[in-house]
Amino acid sequence: MHPLLRRIGLPAVVAAVLLTLVSLPAPRAHAAETLLSQGRPVVASSTEDPFGAPGAVDGNPATRWSSAFSDPQWIRVDLGAPARISRVTLQWEAAYGKAFRIQVSDDAATWTTVHETTDGTGGTQNLNLTATGRYVRMYGTQRGTGYGFSLWEFQVFGTDGTGGDPGGGGGDALLSYGKTGAASSSQSDQNCWECTPARAFDRDPASRWATSSTTGWTDPGWISVDLGATARISQVVLQWDPAYAKSFQIQVSSNGTDWTPIYSTTSGTGFKQTLAVSGTGRYVRMYGTERATPYGYSLWEFQVYGTGGAPTPAPPLPPDPAQPPRLVWSDDFDGAAGSKPDPAKWRADPGTGQNGELQYYTDHQNASLDGGGHLVMEARKEASPGRACPPDPLTGSTTCQYTSARMNTGATFQFTYGRVEARIKVPKGNGLWPAFWMMGADFLTGRPWPYNGEVDIMEVLGKDVKTAYSTVHAPAYNGGGGIGSPYRLPSGGDFSDDFHTWAADWNSKGIVFSLDGRTVFTLDKDQVERTRGPWIFDHPHYMILNLAVGGDWPGPTDASTPFPSRMLVDYVRVYQ
Repeated sequence: MHPLLRRIGLPAVVAAVLLTLVSLPAPRAHAAETLLSQGRPVVASSTEDPFGAPGAVDGNPATRWSSAFSDPQWIRVDLGAPARISRVTLQWEAAYGKAFRIQVSDDAATWTTVHETTDGTGGTQNLNLTATGRYVRMYGTQRGTGYGFSLWEFQVFGTDGTGGDPGGGGGDALLSYGKTGAASSSQSDQNCWECTPARAFDRDPASRWATSSTTGWTDPGWISVDLGATARISQVVLQWDPAYAKSFQIQVSSNGTDWTPIYSTTSGTGFKQTLAVSGTGRYVRMYGTERATPYGYSLWEFQVYGTGGAPTPAPPLPPDPAQPPRLVWSDDFDGAAGSKPDPAKWRADPGTGQNGELQYYTDHQNASLDGGGHLVMEARKEASPGRACPPDPLTGSTTCQYTSARMNTGATFQFTYGRVEARIKVPKGNGLWPAFWMMGADFLTGRPWPYNGEVDIMEVLGKDVKTAYSTVHAPAYNGGGGIGSPYRLPSGGDFSDDFHTWAADWNSKGIVFSLDGRTVFTLDKDQVERTRGPWIFDHPHYMILNLAVGGDWPGPTDASTPFPSRMLVDYVRVYQ
């Protein structure tokens, strides 16, 4: 959205101002993984007709494998070649395993147990692993019911060969994750807090290394990483901050003292550079000889791929949504007229707004169900004594003259990837600002905006209800520089005339925004990284609904603004 500061809590606004280029504790780092087991050959100890073993690896949530009603039982999938295994997902039918093992093997004869439990819970179990093998087996030793063992899906995730990564090729692995770094200098001040070398090797795209603002805005400048052992280097990926290198070398060393160039350029482009290289060494260095800006050198990520070394496996990315996706969360707002939103799904977010907004958000006093299957979020012209807001354009008072509703799922439902959808009718009137959006969940644990990430699925300004907006915000693109697009109805009509369905289809490749089933804006992750900066949306988010009054972007209310004004929500759904 356009204003510099978003509609978030005051402490985060203060933090965002003071720590403009901050790097607080990172969310989980991520390495790539793929679904290896789907459609692969599979056998089982027994089957209960017609529920054969292939039903557990076909990607169809309506088919399953079921065993005989005895212990032990097993199901085994052949991945076709040895693979690095990062996760196994078990989607149990009601007949689940109370005690079972996950085992791997290279020959389907000798097995190594990589996970074991005697208190299985059933449902969907995501088991993070670090293992290598061609065959993967669920070996059940105690059934949770009087029936057999039954799985809707038995999914094995990881990387082919010896553990490739989307940044590497073939059997190459990410060698630099979590490794010790060094640099010519580092920045740590109010503009870039603790921007140390480690930030470039943490797989956190919202943290970075930068040379010192007092001694490092000069040439040369460098950052290096110790891979822990000698490695053959095949690729280096640099995700630059705007303070990038016009001229630099990639160098390798066996001792951290004597360096050999394996790549050199005098026309660096900044943003994301993926460099094919060939060299051997324990240490790898980016050695900058000419800055592209008056500032220093700064990297969000410095990733080294190859073979050998002493790699530390990075936690895997979450899986993409199933195809077809399944409904995992919903609220149809069915309930008696006047009842409040379901507290198991939504929590009120009371307080004043940001961006020059004029309302005070109440503790659900302005949110209720209408008895007809709708949530009503109501903006009212009523004062909130003791609550300070910017001067009201009509009265001049600095006491908040309006109340409204804001609610979120931060405490009840967080998720990564899926189709996020809501059917909404927006109000019309100068100064009104309805929105349906998501915030990165690490905001709730202290990371300031925009480092947590924000996805605005729908925003409409009451002064122009013919236009809607979908936008994303991150450290390298936010506020008025966020990446987004305005769009209109094909008929040219007003959004306030009827309900419309806004959706965001979000996965590891990007986000596709749609209106009433029609694509209105597409964000490609790779393109964003190559042209705007890091993509920071591969981690849990939560949903927010609110109706703001006034602000820097929608402008003030006036005598024509209708009060009360209502934003109606028919449903909110998430599919994965």
